[in-house]
Amino acid sequence: MSQEIDLLTEIRDLLQVIAEPALATRDTKLRLSLRAAVGGSPKRAKVAFLMDGTHSQADLVKATCIDQGNLSRFVKTLARSKLVSVDQKKPKLLVSVPASFFDEEDSDA
Repeated sequence: MSQEIDLLTEIRDLLQVIAEPALATRDTKLRLSLRAAVGGSPKRAKVAFLMDGTHSQADLVKATCIDQGNLSRFVKTLARSKLVSVDQKKPKLLVSVPASFFDEEDSDA
């Protein structure tokens, strides 16, 4: 069973790489909103990547050393832009971005 899961995970990862240009086009507005919300903050960028719906806000604070108040405001900002799930206690980012998303130049922002 583990080999099958590993294989499916590898296939998913390859499909994400192939689909990235189409996803970028489809999600342009959402990605611009996310980039604006994160700004130049490395902590907000890190916490955005960890928002997968499995981590509580307390977990995110511990993992990123972001201030609890700043995290709460950040999550609310993302919620207003419809970038996170309804459950703000365990936020889930609703737009997929590649790992290098915040490393890129702001040429499209």
